[in-house]
Amino acid sequence: MIKNVVFDFGGVLIDWNLRYLYQSEFSTTEEMERFLRDVFTFDANHRLDAGESFSSVIGELQEKFPEYKEVLALLLTRWPDTLGDEITGTVETLEKLHAQQTPLYGLTNWSEETFPHAEARFPFLQYFKGITVSGTVKLAKPDPRIYHRLLSDFSLEAQECVFIDDREDNIMVAKDLGFKVIHFTDPVLMNKALLEFGMLKD
Repeated sequence: MIKNVVFDFGGVLIDWNLRYLYQSEFSTTEEMERFLRDVFTFDANHRLDAGESFSSVIGELQEKFPEYKEVLALLLTRWPDTLGDEITGTVETLEKLHAQQTPLYGLTNWSEETFPHAEARFPFLQYFKGITVSGTVKLAKPDPRIYHRLLSDFSLEAQECVFIDDREDNIMVAKDLGFKVIHFTDPVLMNKALLEFGMLKD
């Protein structure tokens, strides 16, 4: 029997995008995209998610790419500018689940240093009975160990949880571990899946 709903945050409940910070810092979109592809890469961001400090990761990149030293420093001084708004349709569903007294949990790839900015900005994060933040536990999705950490920290059983995430690799690991899963693409399809799982009242 499914009892709990586990949400990813970025890309599901919160619109997070480095381009919100950097779109005004480059003369062309092409230059910005080149920076995000070759300098502050997916791997660099994943290191932050997995618990490395901003000072360490950004400092290393500043030494490697001195021409981008000031641009990289913005991640230290203006990180909140990477946050967009809440994803309205998903948050509305979260509020319905909360009103139904469905146990809600979070499993998010997020730096421990910057997660407090999200907590301060988005009150709906208070709905969660427990949140596993990757940067805090020094593990990041899709590493199976972070899913086990969520289960052990909050005394959950995988088969009693629906896990919602926008990244397919994260979803596949959760499925292999026994979670029911929803690959998030938009709120309407998510709601349809939650109805099918019996977790959302029509």
